Amino acid sequence: MAKAKLNTPTRKTSYRTGWGGSVRNAGKFVHIAVAVVFAACAQNLPATEISFADAVIVKKAERKIYLITGGQVLKSFKISLGLLPDGDKIQEGDFRTPEGRYELTDRNADSDFFLSIQISYPNRLDQERAAELGVAPGGQIMIHGQPNRPRYSKAYYGNYDWTNGCIALSNADMMDLWRMTTPKTPIYIVP
Repeated sequence: MAKAKLNTPTRKTSYRTGWGGSVRNAGKFVHIAVAVVFAACAQNLPATEISFADAVIVKKAERKIYLITGGQVLKSFKISLGLLPDGDKIQEGDFRTPEGRYELTDRNADSDFFLSIQISYPNRLDQERAAELGVAPGGQIMIHGQPNRPRYSKAYYGNYDWTNGCIALSNADMMDLWRMTTPKTPIYIVP
């Protein structure tokens, strides 16, 4: 007996935000949770003993992101920035990574990149400056891993600034950052 195929509609992921259907997200979160437990076990740490950062610092000139706990560096990672990394983000489409104090907000396990955490850009100061200049400040600034559908080599993504203004890490480093931060964690992005 032949089985009939069900043509169930699927909601496509938004190009802008990367948010997909809740069923797919639930499945991804289960996979992420399992990966976090395995990562903790691989480091001989019980999953309950993962340290959380109380602040994140990005030093653009160093191309480094630091997870800070109690004033001490918990972990640091190499990063890539926007295509034009020097200077503060002024407007949408300038390919710059913003500078200032923000917070980590929404998490997305189903983005166009391997995991993404949104940064609360633009803040009030960014919006006021953009309004004075008569431009849109932009938005959707994320910390994320590598593209799920890469167009270039792994070496390219690891050695060049290539984002539209986001902060990119290797996928392994993004897993660590994902599990060691929580929503509302302050992030300070400095030149």
